[in-house]
Amino acid sequence: MTGEPLDSAGSPAKPALVVRTFGWLMLTVLGAFLIANFLNVGYKIPTALSGNPMMLLLYAVAIALGLYYVMGSKQKPLREDALLIHNFNVYLVRACFWAVLFVGVADMTIAFLRTENLAGYFMSEDLVKQLVRPQFVGTYVHVPLIVAGFIVAAFTRTLGFMWLALLIVVAELLIVLSRFIFSYEQAFMADLVRYWYAALFLFSSAYTLFEEGHVRVDVFYAGFKEKTRGYINAIGTLLLGITTCWVIIYIGFDGKTSIINSPVSNFEVTQTGSVGMFVKYQMAAFLGVFAITMLIQFVSYLFEAMADYREEAGKRQASPISH
Repeated sequence: MTGEPLDSAGSPAKPALVVRTFGWLMLTVLGAFLIANFLNVGYKIPTALSGNPMMLLLYAVAIALGLYYVMGSKQKPLREDALLIHNFNVYLVRACFWAVLFVGVADMTIAFLRTENLAGYFMSEDLVKQLVRPQFVGTYVHVPLIVAGFIVAAFTRTLGFMWLALLIVVAELLIVLSRFIFSYEQAFMADLVRYWYAALFLFSSAYTLFEEGHVRVDVFYAGFKEKTRGYINAIGTLLLGITTCWVIIYIGFDGKTSIINSPVSNFEVTQTGSVGMFVKYQMAAFLGVFAITMLIQFVSYLFEAMADYREEAGKRQASPISH
């Protein structure tokens, strides 16, 4: 507290600046990594590890943007940055929920028409043949609906956890009723339940972290002071949270044959074929969405934890998840 500059909270600015620099570089490098992965898988452009100047420039620009933002807002409080990052993450998660809602309903309908041979009554013969091809359905049905989900998410404020959970229950109930009353059951019905349940579980994890809803094995933590809790949360976020997310992202997106890139680029489907839904490739992508949204939220969580450690004002009280 000698001659060191103070931030808007009246605390030494240098530690906060270091944390903000680290956090924002995590996010900008993440963005560069995802763009590089898309260019590598979609257009076979060599990665930065191979010495490709284009990719190296991409990462250099990402780092420069992160540093430019932090240096241009040195006095910005950690909590304000944390909320900004969280709000973006909320939009991302909300968009994914709308996307799986649209895709789930549309793909189930198409699967029903395929299974019962009803598509010919509404569509041309050529279109009926195309709807049996996962590449066609993924490109011309799923992708536009995913884009629509991101657009709708910009005009809504609910995350949809409650409604998606209700839809899962309704979908499961329809399976029970159709099986035991009408003796009717098809593969696409179970596919829809698994598809929505995977989305509910993986997409809601980041928001659950924000609301302190994850199970914490608490032996000593509850008795610690707020400053000590902040220190522990910051260390845990760095050593366990952020590192785990990066491991998932790196392994999942490591080349065209990786566990996420391979099924997504090939529009992979289940062994049930045309009688099931064509969404297996998206369920592989859900793991990537989980790791990305959790990494973003962990950066926000790190800022909040460091603000607690520095005893900055304006601490947010977590509320029960009601969305």
